[in-house]
Amino acid sequence: MTITVPVRVRLAPSPTGTLHIGTARTAVFNWLFARRHGGKFLLRIEDTDKERSKPEFTTNILEGLQWLGLHWDGEPMIQSERIEAHRAAIARLLASGHAYRCYASEAELTAMRDQQQAASKAPRYDNRHRNLSPDQERALIDEGRQAVIRFRIDDEATIQWHDLVRGSMSWAGADLGGDMVIARRAPADQIGDPLYNLVVVVDDAAMGISHVIRGEDHIANTAKQLLLADALELPLPVFAHTPLILNQEGRKLSKRDGVTSVSEFQAMGYTPDALANYMTLLGWSPPEGMGERFSLEEAASVFDFDRVNRAGARFDWDKLNWINGQVLHALAPSNLREQLLPLWQARGWATAGPTADPSWQEQLCALLGPSLTLLADGIEQAMPFFTLPTTDPQASAQLGNEGAQAALRALLPNLPEGDLSPEAAATLLDQAAETAGVKKGVVMKSLRAALLGSLQGPDLITTWQLLHAIGADQARISASL
Repeated sequence: MTITVPVRVRLAPSPTGTLHIGTARTAVFNWLFARRHGGKFLLRIEDTDKERSKPEFTTNILEGLQWLGLHWDGEPMIQSERIEAHRAAIARLLASGHAYRCYASEAELTAMRDQQQAASKAPRYDNRHRNLSPDQERALIDEGRQAVIRFRIDDEATIQWHDLVRGSMSWAGADLGGDMVIARRAPADQIGDPLYNLVVVVDDAAMGISHVIRGEDHIANTAKQLLLADALELPLPVFAHTPLILNQEGRKLSKRDGVTSVSEFQAMGYTPDALANYMTLLGWSPPEGMGERFSLEEAASVFDFDRVNRAGARFDWDKLNWINGQVLHALAPSNLREQLLPLWQARGWATAGPTADPSWQEQLCALLGPSLTLLADGIEQAMPFFTLPTTDPQASAQLGNEGAQAALRALLPNLPEGDLSPEAAATLLDQAAETAGVKKGVVMKSLRAALLGSLQGPDLITTWQLLHAIGADQARISASL
């Protein structure tokens, strides 16, 4: 792809909810495209929905993007602070005849839509107030009516553009639902609150946006925005409409599917590297040989819209879990400790005594790391090292065997005072098996049951070393007898 202009892209979330996975994926594609072409990734907070926009949602969005590593350039534009620029653009459209005041009441519009529905017609405004005479308009004003402002759409027009994902696009003016509202109701001498399609066009031009990268659910908006930009004589960006994220049934991913916000994925124990990596794969195919595990920087070096699919991208939990596991397995014990320690301390663990020793914590991370899929697994799997475990039925059955009891009794008196080396541990197991007259496997299963309350778990010798280092092995073996 040949880029002939400086790349400036934007993410424009509305703070009416938390950062959605779909918005985050859009952010990823914008960020990758900007970084690939040495451009700017800008942020605009579209907070003009006064009733639904909340400061806490803005905070959630900003923190979520930062957590993912999607750092933006410059200060975010706050859309609500630009309302006078939006109204000035509407005034220009009114003056040029591209827009007009419509006084149709809500009751009249509802009746119109009901008639259309009864006739099995698509809902559309019938442009009834497009050509009011001054006298007709004055009569409506005298009735006390307020007006929305509508932009004229020529039903005979054909709107065309080249989309970086979908190629040549064409939209008929007749399919846009009639003249569109660009400002809410207000007295006849005022301009009401500007609406989405108008403000987006004005703000994109003000930000110098070169490419608009967003979901395919905006395609109809693109046709309307091209008409508005042309009427306002504003430069046109290049568009790329990415595929939607779908659930396993092939429907658009929604709150009904459970987890959809980035903060929820974070709380579940997914890492930012894994989630960003996986979102890149939702609609984009990496070049041959690259594989599916990569960093954002690696993806940015090869990202292009030629490899973005048109079909919807199905969300695959198994693939996300695999990627997250690969990220965790590759972490050095010290780095894994940085991520797990706050989770442990939130439960009152690792705050005092031997378990607060960073060296011991890193050894625990080295033991647990290869088996983690989610960071949250590092809580469950670490629990037996910080608290006395509950013995499960299989472990209880093992400890009830006569040979197990004999093996543990033989082992207990020989526990060393100082450090327990792997060689010393192996020798102790051999001696206990010989003294008790059982196989070494019986000693090992019995020791695991005593230490962890389960017959399943990580490497026994390392587990024993860690528990011995904090003085927990003797107490747990004694308690099992």
